[in-house]
Amino acid sequence: MGFNREQSPSYLVSQLAKEFARALQVQAAQLGFSAGQFPILVELWESDGLTQKQLLERVDIEQATMANTLSRMERDGLIERKPHPSDRRAQLIFLTSKARAIKDGAISAVCAADDVLVNGLKRFEKELLLEFMRHALENARDANKSATDH
Repeated sequence: MGFNREQSPSYLVSQLAKEFARALQVQAAQLGFSAGQFPILVELWESDGLTQKQLLERVDIEQATMANTLSRMERDGLIERKPHPSDRRAQLIFLTSKARAIKDGAISAVCAADDVLVNGLKRFEKELLLEFMRHALENARDANKSATDH
């Protein structure tokens, strides 16, 4: 039994994620952020002043990845950390004016990259694709949760 890349959802999703990141990276770099920082920016645009733990729960990435990404974002002037008022071990993460200023451009860049991915699809096909993707993501999360529970 051979492996057929064109029939493997996990292989295709992996390739799609790489291509999406490449499509976004050029515009993101011009604005001063990276594709990997976008999910964190989205969470902070919606709820500024979260802790790293809260961001981890919302973005669902590894702790080390989050720590490194936040360090780069701080270095690049996108976030600043402030002491938590009631928990000395925690810090609150706030967007800088630079990060707030790039919001519209960043969202436009992501939407443009999304449009490239679904170019040529009819509206109902896009809706089905999104429904299938959400379902597959839920299946993967459930399987991973079951695997870590055992």
